Amino acid sequence: MPDTRFQPFVEYHRRFLLWLAMLVFTLRLGSRRQIDFDLRDLELCLLANVNRLAGTDQQTLPVTNTVDHFLEHCQGPEPLAALRQQCAHRLIRMRAMDPFRLRGRLVVAVDGTGMLTFHQRHCERCLTQKHGDTVVYFHPVLEAKLVTSAGLAISLESEFIENAPDDTAVHYDQRKQDCELKAFARLAERFAVAFPQLQIIWSADSLYACGPFFTRCRRAGWSFVVTFKEGRLPELWREFQALLPLHPKQGLREELPDHTVRLYRWVEHLSYVDSEQRSHTLNALLCEETAPTGQVTTFAWLTDLPLTRQTVVAVAGQGGRIRSTIENEGFNVQKNSGLNLEHAYSLDWTKAKAYYYLLQLGHLFFQLLEKGSLLRALALAYGKSTVAQLWGGQEKLAQRLLDALRYYLLPTESAQTSPCRISFVPDTS
Repeated sequence: MPDTRFQPFVEYHRRFLLWLAMLVFTLRLGSRRQIDFDLRDLELCLLANVNRLAGTDQQTLPVTNTVDHFLEHCQGPEPLAALRQQCAHRLIRMRAMDPFRLRGRLVVAVDGTGMLTFHQRHCERCLTQKHGDTVVYFHPVLEAKLVTSAGLAISLESEFIENAPDDTAVHYDQRKQDCELKAFARLAERFAVAFPQLQIIWSADSLYACGPFFTRCRRAGWSFVVTFKEGRLPELWREFQALLPLHPKQGLREELPDHTVRLYRWVEHLSYVDSEQRSHTLNALLCEETAPTGQVTTFAWLTDLPLTRQTVVAVAGQGGRIRSTIENEGFNVQKNSGLNLEHAYSLDWTKAKAYYYLLQLGHLFFQLLEKGSLLRALALAYGKSTVAQLWGGQEKLAQRLLDALRYYLLPTESAQTSPCRISFVPDTS
């Protein structure tokens, strides 16, 4: 991490402050003010433990403003984004994600979510939205998260959806606003540079069922599974519905243990010409799910993956339906479980981005703790199938972790760098 503080006056090492900032999110403290309350016990083991994690020898614990001041001197949020990227690279290289590959590719969900909302203009980069006579100013963000059937939602890349700096020749309210698809174009360029050899499948909602997205994926060698809705591509939807009866052999029935029945039907090689006259060949998959109560729910996707009786269940489950992980285990957890994604950790937009990346790092470390093999083995030893059952949920696990850092001195070897095997599924070897 860069550090532009005036070094003769520096009291706290940057590694120490960075660890303390990440603990705000790993421990689900809810706000940076909690540093002054939950991370200020000099009589307990907290100072020694953070020193061991950071490899430092600090004699006191800093206040929250010291941590905030350090973030002002990190040369923007980019170094923290790079740190998050290094963590993701490490997990991929150590093959911890390999059990969740679909056709040899990792599944990456892409979606946008709200971050900060104001009733007055926060900065010139705010997006605006009118609700009657009320104008709301907000900052959304686009996320690309690696998602798995184990419930992992690991941030790989982020793009803030924000307006360009104000041009004095154009009134603020007359400028064309940024949007999710524009943000994806920028995210895709950086993703291709950060993960040049990573084989992925994008899992996205119906907004991405469009020519620019299909073209960008084909150019980069990425595959995709995109939600298919009649209102997004009406002509292609009508063609799909008309062709389904003509392919009666392209169907598969699946019955789940709870007697839910899923009927898969598909059509390959649909032709689509976008608004820029680019031709695309797509495959469409329909899943009609009938619950034991008789309620029927229909799902549909567009993909470039081959559809056969051997692949449709995996494409629908691991490529299509798994997109909900970014919303549930991703955004919902980050907003409602102590991470407080929508909380203004700083009103300075540059520092707010830095705190956002710290939140992603804290969430990553917590997921490794909660879903990793070490605590899972402990839960099984106590007759529980999950870590949540052992301690009563994520909030309880975060409290246990805070108590451990306060009352128990970490063994010296815990702070030493050494190879560590992490797995997220039972070892079947």
